Amino acid sequence: MGWHGFGPDWGEVRQGKREHVTFGRVMALFGPYKGLVTGVLLCILAGAALGVVPAYLTAQIIDRAFARHDVHLLVVLTVAAIVVVIVAGLIGVLQSYLNNLIGQRVMADMREKLYRHLMTLSLRYFGRTRLGDLMSRFNNDIGGIQNTVTNTFVSIVSNIITLIVTVAFMYAFNPLLATVAIVIVPAFAIPTRQVGKIRRRLSRATQEKLAEMGAFLEQTLGISGMQLIKNFVRQDYESARFDGTSQEIMRLQIRQNMVGRWFFMFIGLFSTLGPALVYLVGGLEVAGRIPGHVTVGEIVAFVTLLGRLYPPASQLMNVWVDIQGSASLFDRIFEVFDEPAEIHDKPGAVALPPVQGHIAFDHVDFAYVAGRPALRDVSFDVQPGQLVALVGPSGAGKTTVTALIPRLYDVTGGSVSIDGYDVRDVQLASLGINLGMVTQETYLFHTTLRENIAYGRPGATEDEIIAAAKAANIHDFIMDLPDGYDTIVGERGYKLSGGEKQRIAIARVVLKDPRVLVLDEATSSLDSRSEALIQAALEPLMRQRTTVVIAHRLSTILAADQILVLDHGQVVERGTHLDLLALGGLYAQLYHEQFKAETERLTALQAAATSAGTVAAE
Repeated sequence: MGWHGFGPDWGEVRQGKREHVTFGRVMALFGPYKGLVTGVLLCILAGAALGVVPAYLTAQIIDRAFARHDVHLLVVLTVAAIVVVIVAGLIGVLQSYLNNLIGQRVMADMREKLYRHLMTLSLRYFGRTRLGDLMSRFNNDIGGIQNTVTNTFVSIVSNIITLIVTVAFMYAFNPLLATVAIVIVPAFAIPTRQVGKIRRRLSRATQEKLAEMGAFLEQTLGISGMQLIKNFVRQDYESARFDGTSQEIMRLQIRQNMVGRWFFMFIGLFSTLGPALVYLVGGLEVAGRIPGHVTVGEIVAFVTLLGRLYPPASQLMNVWVDIQGSASLFDRIFEVFDEPAEIHDKPGAVALPPVQGHIAFDHVDFAYVAGRPALRDVSFDVQPGQLVALVGPSGAGKTTVTALIPRLYDVTGGSVSIDGYDVRDVQLASLGINLGMVTQETYLFHTTLRENIAYGRPGATEDEIIAAAKAANIHDFIMDLPDGYDTIVGERGYKLSGGEKQRIAIARVVLKDPRVLVLDEATSSLDSRSEALIQAALEPLMRQRTTVVIAHRLSTILAADQILVLDHGQVVERGTHLDLLALGGLYAQLYHEQFKAETERLTALQAAATSAGTVAAE
């Protein structure tokens, strides 16, 4: 009720509107299959019409064949009844096939469209959404609506048509008995709405818990998560957490399955009451206690027809409750569909031609979360073929800068351009062709080394793949493996070391051969040999290309044409290595803190080399 008990409950009004919208969107899923849907409707109509024929034949057998001892008529009517049942069965098989064909096609459409839509979403969405929750949308939610899509909506139409045909036939037979038979049908619907609401609420809570469990499993059963658990001996703790979630899901599912069972028990009682009333009223009519001309055969036919009246009514009530449960699943799926694609080709976007590699940031502002800027008024130019190093403390905005160049995110102010083209004005596919990235966290798919290297160029030849691997200093390592390029790398490349994964990532970019490189040169955690191999692979890769690199090595900084020093999302210093050292600002401080040890190591190596040369000369 509304204020002081008057007017509508606007929460319920909004809920009803949302249910209406969801139902309309679900119906739209069947739009591409209008021909098949028409076939199903024709099968339903034919089945409903044939369904009342046995009752009519039963009445004729009792009132005519039995009463007149007409054996020939008895045989004809019996054969007709058998033929009707066979034809109805064949129509039912055809209807079932069409149901499943439509349902499975709709399910496939939903899976494919959901995945394609996810491919259009920005990294911002995946940064705030658990992988387990997305997996739950595919496995639990879409799987949970399969029965609804395949059978439920057909069941609604079938039951409605069956009810209409059966009631019409009953009134044509005997209006009084028809009224007696259907008078209790409204009682089936009284508690249905409330039961449906409860089922919907419990269904949504169950799916959210299942999504939580999926996220938990994805985190703990992955190779990295399992290694962490074992390292800290947290098996019992994680098992207890899983048990708690599992028990909660069990309780929710029990409640969901038991909702309305008392209601359905009373429906069964109503189904028994109907035939009793028909026998009572029909018997009084046969006995002459009430006016009418009903025959015994008609009474038996009516009781037979009740089998086509009450079950459809009962099923419609069940279906409504099931739909309410499935509606929450549709809601969760449509929530993902309604997520806007922030990064997309705008109308009139042009194809970016092969670029020279001039990158310009013009007064760029950016925020992952509104009100919390990650970059503020960032401006710089990178000329074609230049190497620009990004330096700064953790959280300064270096990774954000590199993410804006390939348009993984859109700026919130200013612009990023390549060769004078604002990246928001060009087609994403053409932008991606001209760019190559090697990130700090190298990701490899659970497939062969060959497929991982060729991911950016699926049509690459074997010779091209091998050439790229050689350029990345990984070919010899691959050839030492038992299966060579056919070696499966394991989940996230778990079978490979950090340096080996980085060199595979470099080979992947070498094969793509982009004009602009964006690198997070993460070599600080690697051993010296892996670091040297990666550096040797990077040097020819960066040659003659425009490169923006988050620098972790002194050699990269010394080789940079321009160094940008970021702090709190702003470029606070820029220049060459010597210029910035002479400035004595943040760069000089970072240099002495982060690269002092490396400088001393290089000095020691040079001194050792000089000493060795002197001894040899003596």
